[in-house]
Amino acid sequence: MDLEEFRAFIAVVETGSFLSAATSLNVARATLRRRVDALEARAGVPLLERSARGVVVTEAGALLATRGRHVLQEASSLIASVREIGREPVGVLRVGVPVGLPPHGVTPLIALIHANYPRLAIQMRHIDDPLSDHLDDLDVLLHLAPVSPPGNWLSYELLRMREWLIASRDYLDRRGTPTSLDALAGHDLLAWTAPGEDGHLLPLLSGEPVEIDPLLVSPDVHFLRQCVLAGIGIGFIPDAQLPDPGVEPGTLVPILPELVGRERPLHMLVPAALAGLPKLRALLRHIQAFVASTVPPLG
Repeated sequence: MDLEEFRAFIAVVETGSFLSAATSLNVARATLRRRVDALEARAGVPLLERSARGVVVTEAGALLATRGRHVLQEASSLIASVREIGREPVGVLRVGVPVGLPPHGVTPLIALIHANYPRLAIQMRHIDDPLSDHLDDLDVLLHLAPVSPPGNWLSYELLRMREWLIASRDYLDRRGTPTSLDALAGHDLLAWTAPGEDGHLLPLLSGEPVEIDPLLVSPDVHFLRQCVLAGIGIGFIPDAQLPDPGVEPGTLVPILPELVGRERPLHMLVPAALAGLPKLRALLRHIQAFVASTVPPLG
């Protein structure tokens, strides 16, 4: 196995041309083409179809590109793990977080990590859909999706949130408080949707969902919570029950908590190849301690 052949081939797949791939890797185009040809000969099937407009990946090539990214990731992580043994966490930590993670919940954690590991830089990327995004360049993924993205990940459950209906007292004073599922039809509903789920289905504690016609559907939890605070409607969102900055306690009121809702876990995923890195083990310890001291348990 030649890692440079994999690297050259994946660069062509990602850029769409030999010239762009050679430029991105800072190698001669002829050198890059030889490496790709050698990998294709080794595979024994066409991986790319050449044309005047660029290259098109074959079905076999697409499969090899996906697996090849993991091979390169594991090779680089092996070198990194050896380099970091016996040292404090250094370098760059690449973190993917769900769209709409509350800033006031994340900021203290970033401050804690920086205070303990000042030589560790963080690159944060907001992920809309972890089931479709390219995640090969991440060290850590926090996600709320019901299933894990494809790949060899180790998963750690950090906390469980209550997913329920909430509304502001201002909205309820204007529109009234619904006391039954049927009464929800007369209200403006705001629905959070996880990747692969339907925001038009409202889960019940009994296990059977009911269909709703929401005014607004979004994957952004924080945005929807702000809409609820603004009195726009009743929101169905995951709720870690952290205090909202500048908002009086009791401003948000649970609606039909004895009928509507479910638990939603927040997971931390680490590529199996990176799990031994000291910076990731340290990050997991700090996140677990932070969550235990900050987020109230479900009751």
